[in-house]
Formats: sequence, C-alpha cells, structure tokens
Amino acid sequence: MPDSISSAEVEHVANLARLRLSDEELATFTKQLAAVLDHARDVEALELDEVEPMSHPIPVENVMREDVPVEMLSHADFLEQAPAIEEGRFLVPKILEEEI
Repeated sequence: MPDSISSAEVEHVANLARLRLSDEELATFTKQLAAVLDHARDVEALELDEVEPMSHPIPVENVMREDVPVEMLSHADFLEQAPAIEEGRFLVPKILEEEI
C-alpha cells in the first residue's frame, strides 16, 4: 500500500464516480481516506497466522425450540377468530371503489 493518498488520487476516484467535489470536500475526503488506509495498514500488519477464522467472537448456539409438527387448525378454527365472516370467508373492509 502506498504511504498516503494524494488529493489527485481522490479527485481521480471522484471523477470516476462522477462526483464533483469542492476544494473543501476534496481536502476533507483526502484526510478521511488517508485515515482509512492507515487503519487498513495497521490491520494488515497484525500477526494472525495462529488465529482461527470465525464469524463470531464467542460460540453461538441455536436457541430456537425444536421444530415439532402439530395438528393443523381447521377452516372453522380460523373463521372462529374472525371479527366478520361472509360465505365462509373473512369479511374485510372494501378498499377499492370498483367492482371486480
């Protein structure tokens, strides 16, 4: 990695992204991108050969209950809970003015 990122490089990337930056924005983004690259260099320098790759820093266990099949509710059981029924179906408020 290069030691730092120049304003010209930031401007080039901005042009590729079709971004127009003011001089103030260019200076701000150059400083911010330099900090990001410095941090990436710090991470790259770490000795991680003995570290096992992992997705979580602590062991993760499945905390859900076991999936046990149960008897399915009947049509009547569903309709029993409905506030309004018409012709064996849920009755809901009309939302469209036109007839289908």
